[in-house]
Amino acid sequence: MASETRPFIPVGIAVLTVSDTRTLANDKSGDTLVERIVEMGHRLVSRDIVTDDQEKIRDKVLFWSRDPNVDVIVTTGGTGFTGRDVTPEALEPIFEKRMDGFSAVFHRISYDKIGTSTIQSRATGGVVNATFVFVLPGSPGACRDAWDHILQSQLDYRHKPCNFVEIMPRLSEHLKRQKA
Repeated sequence: MASETRPFIPVGIAVLTVSDTRTLANDKSGDTLVERIVEMGHRLVSRDIVTDDQEKIRDKVLFWSRDPNVDVIVTTGGTGFTGRDVTPEALEPIFEKRMDGFSAVFHRISYDKIGTSTIQSRATGGVVNATFVFVLPGSPGACRDAWDHILQSQLDYRHKPCNFVEIMPRLSEHLKRQKA
């Protein structure tokens, strides 16, 4: 439910496609996310593609998480069970906080569309350097489902009863305490 008294607040979002085979010319999942981000009025801060390599994935996410213009990072790809699918292994160890609810809601939505095949995805989410990180499967359909049914409302300050945008300023509180 959206509040009509609150303004829309655009956030900075970076999109990372994890794939050994995709390029910007054929990255349909990345295109799906970018289209929705821009259409909603958010700022696309950056977009990139890296291969299925844990170090490259982790380095890119850490780099973006240190950029004050990036509030949210959405990755697509590398969440399955094949040998090259390493996105959760790359990112979960650097999560300061895990977002188990994201995975649970994603799988509920996915189950309604693809049934038990949803168990083949290891979609996850968390916080890295006070930046939200969402790890999505590499299919355009999964990206649509995650954006349309979860991220769109949670990245809208007008969404009630609560949303991610309203807590963004407080995500770094623990970092300030550690320095004290």
